[in-house]
Amino acid sequence: MTHEKPEKRRRVLDPVERIMEILFGLIMVLTFTSSLSAATAGREEIRTMVFAALGCNLAWGIVDGVMYLLNTMAERGRSLRLLNAVRKTKDPAEAHRTIADTLPPILASSISQQELEHLRGQLQQLPEPPARAQLHREDFVGALSVLVIVFASTFPIVIPFMIFQETVKALRVSNAVALVLLFAGGYRLGDYAGYRPWAMGICMMGIGVILVLLTLALGG
Repeated sequence: MTHEKPEKRRRVLDPVERIMEILFGLIMVLTFTSSLSAATAGREEIRTMVFAALGCNLAWGIVDGVMYLLNTMAERGRSLRLLNAVRKTKDPAEAHRTIADTLPPILASSISQQELEHLRGQLQQLPEPPARAQLHREDFVGALSVLVIVFASTFPIVIPFMIFQETVKALRVSNAVALVLLFAGGYRLGDYAGYRPWAMGICMMGIGVILVLLTLALGG
């Protein structure tokens, strides 16, 4: 009888995914704060907006967490299927093609047949794989982490509405915080991807503003 051993734990989200989750959360909450009228919004409207923004990001955090689990299951199931395909085939060339299909294109195009055969031999020596992919406790921790990332991105933008009584001041501070965070996310993304961080930060601020305006124009 075989048991599925938990794979070496990867990061819950890679740097790009974490940045995207944060940026998504920021843009979502901006659609709420941007709908406020600085001239007419009272404390009751602001309170409603704050709870709506928190609730919306919480809901989307739950959705993203569930999708994280589904994606983990899908990736793990595909890896298991490909492993079984490599181990069961009698044709080395077919096994090589299967292995190459799992590699990034730039790596698959440069790897030799000898290296593919070495990888096939390594896979053949692995312990008997489980019958089906399963989720582990760490996966649920990862899903919870995704929820927290999305939900937590709401607070920096709504906190000014909890601190300042004046709607105009709260809106200005909130928008300033949002722009700083959008810039920081873009800067980090550019640095990670090898682009000019400052240019990417400014670009992300512009993209964020455009997406918010588009969402509001479409009734979001």
